[in-house]
Amino acid sequence: MPLRLPDKLPAIELLKEENIFVMDDSRAHMQDIRPLKIVILNLMPLKITTETDLIRLLSNTPLQLEISFMKLQSHTPKNTPIEHMMMFYRDFKEMRNEKYDGMIITGAPVEQLEFEDVTYWDEMSEIFSWARTHVTSTLYICWAAQAGLYYHYGIPKYPLEKKMFGIFPQYTLNPRLPIFRGFDDIFQMPHSRHTEIHKDDILNNSNLTLIAESPDCGVSIVMARNGREFFITGHLEYSADTLDKEYRRDKDVRDDVEMPKHYYRNDNPDSEPLVTWRAHANLFYSNWINYYVYQETPYDINKIE
Repeated sequence: MPLRLPDKLPAIELLKEENIFVMDDSRAHMQDIRPLKIVILNLMPLKITTETDLIRLLSNTPLQLEISFMKLQSHTPKNTPIEHMMMFYRDFKEMRNEKYDGMIITGAPVEQLEFEDVTYWDEMSEIFSWARTHVTSTLYICWAAQAGLYYHYGIPKYPLEKKMFGIFPQYTLNPRLPIFRGFDDIFQMPHSRHTEIHKDDILNNSNLTLIAESPDCGVSIVMARNGREFFITGHLEYSADTLDKEYRRDKDVRDDVEMPKHYYRNDNPDSEPLVTWRAHANLFYSNWINYYVYQETPYDINKIE
């Protein structure tokens, strides 16, 4: 089944070039199907890039998904045209009475701030609380994972001596979980962060289950509430060139930027990136949609609680 996306969303044309089947709202209304409603709170600076990355992964399912985009009233993005935000995004306050089968909360470029010092922390806290009763299953990514673990479970974050930057092997700790159905014992995941979560803090909280970790970058994926919450410290959604663009952007303004590890062919930044995470990224998102959203959400979406 295709994805239902807002009319004229830039990702539609970009993904059609990749032969991904998407349809706009106008065509979707002609089909008598109860789509799964997925809301994305996109906190990343380059909104259109992140939209496209996530929609690409969500397309890998036979289910029809209706995608909505949420924005914060307390924060105005600087790197996305205001016309785009006005056309495709709605404030949380406009959506707070609606319920959703699934939610994705992205990372944000604020990880080196204390959570309470983030200008939109109060609104984020309200959204975290709201998701508990209005969403069947929520994916928290990178900074959102750290923020969600802190808000819901009191898990602190810790600064790293240097940025965790590159592609790192992850080990599944409970391969029988549906989220890992079809996974190999080891899978790769991009990471780009300055802070981390400590394993002991997760293991000492009985409400949390560490389900994937890495000898190189530590805690990778944490599950809570039987899969109603997943906290992912990396970026399975990243495109092939995302780390390359970040590396070259930072290298042009600072002289202490290290090359992303295990990323370029032969560790040569003049070579193309070697994509090693795409298959597992698609599998992870399709497993989440199938086993933790579609199989768990009520047909009457208003009965989510």
